[in-house]
Amino acid sequence: MAECPRCHQSVDAQAIACPHCRMVLKAYGHPGMTLHRATEDGYLCTTCVYHEDDTCNFPQRPFAKDCTLYNKDTTQTPPPSGRSGKGFALKTWWRRNTVWIALSAIVLLSVLLTLLNSSANQSQQSPPASIERS
Repeated sequence: MAECPRCHQSVDAQAIACPHCRMVLKAYGHPGMTLHRATEDGYLCTTCVYHEDDTCNFPQRPFAKDCTLYNKDTTQTPPPSGRSGKGFALKTWWRRNTVWIALSAIVLLSVLLTLLNSSANQSQQSPPASIERS
């Protein structure tokens, strides 16, 4: 159960509005769209990632008290996952381009077979008989 930010009563997590104080909890009446709200003193934009990198297109920016786009700015860098280095980059590149590598191999193999076949056909042909005149 979630808590209403205004009356602090417990409400259903999918509730569109608080049944006690009628405060709107979900954006546009849709239970899947969370409506983020600022405290009385501040604005959401000061701690939002989209405001920091200047990609926010919300009309109330930078004074938004409620927003559906809000994404909290976490300045902590994630711990290294051990997926760095040339070996990982090569594996990643290989996985992304497997289809193209296979297609290139098939084309290269068919060109190679064509060249070998044409050289074999030239060696099997007998030279033209020379006409001897006496």
